[in-house]
Amino acid sequence: MGIFHNKEQYQGYNIYSMKRYLDKKRMIFNIIVIIIIMITLGLVIYYTIDTTKRIKKSKEYATQIIEYKRQEEIKRQEEEKNRQEKIPKLTGEGKENIKNIYKSENKRAFLTFDDGPSKNTKGILDILKENDIKATFFVLGCQVEVFPETTKRMYDEGHYIANHGYSHIYSNIYQSAGQVLTEFNQCNQIVANIIGVPEYNSHLFRFPGGSVGGKYAKLKNEAISVLEQNDILHVDWNALTGDSEKINPSEEYLMNNLQKTTEGKNSVVILMHDSHAKEITMQTLPKVISYLKEQGYEFENFYSIIK
Repeated sequence: MGIFHNKEQYQGYNIYSMKRYLDKKRMIFNIIVIIIIMITLGLVIYYTIDTTKRIKKSKEYATQIIEYKRQEEIKRQEEEKNRQEKIPKLTGEGKENIKNIYKSENKRAFLTFDDGPSKNTKGILDILKENDIKATFFVLGCQVEVFPETTKRMYDEGHYIANHGYSHIYSNIYQSAGQVLTEFNQCNQIVANIIGVPEYNSHLFRFPGGSVGGKYAKLKNEAISVLEQNDILHVDWNALTGDSEKINPSEEYLMNNLQKTTEGKNSVVILMHDSHAKEITMQTLPKVISYLKEQGYEFENFYSIIK
């Protein structure tokens, strides 16, 4: 009969066994759900912690980048400050300082070298470095072209690079007052290119042969006005070693001249030369420095004058 079930179909089953079966199924289901929930919760916790760590690291990295940029900016500003300090700035104070260069309550000595650079300049720079002294070099443009690395070293080591014109050929430089300015500008441009500072201007010139007297005295006087109109000062010297007065002067000769010309003076601008033929100047320089120290002089260069 279709509507009657075969009793054998339910043989071995009863309401209690069915209940246990269903409870077991439900338990397994619940366990699976709990496991899924625990896994999900674990993943959520893991990714939450991981995300938190990543965010923290990201913030730390961002902070490091900000600090790095800040330090780089401080470094850049410091480098720019140092760069600017080595570019002479002619002010009213500087002009007054030049006028009073030979006056000082304290004993001070300006070591100045003309006509270089040359093969002897490297030795002079070595001696100055050993004694922690900054000097002033009145360079020739034509020589700077021959010794660019030496010129760059002068600048890098804090020496004042001043201007002695381009050629040192009197018939060239003293053609006219305008030509003196031209030679200054020519030398100045070469120096600026060599040291890699386009705006460099020493604002300081030393006339070959000095600014007074001689065959070109009148023209030099005219040139002084032209230079001043272009914010260029000039300076001579009030002491010397006499290294250019003889072809082969001795150390004794140089030291005698130094002693005589510095005697009784507080502020001395000492003329020396670092040209090719003046190896004796380099050889005598340690004695010059020792003598001036013994006399109580402090060494300066023209960075303390032209500010």
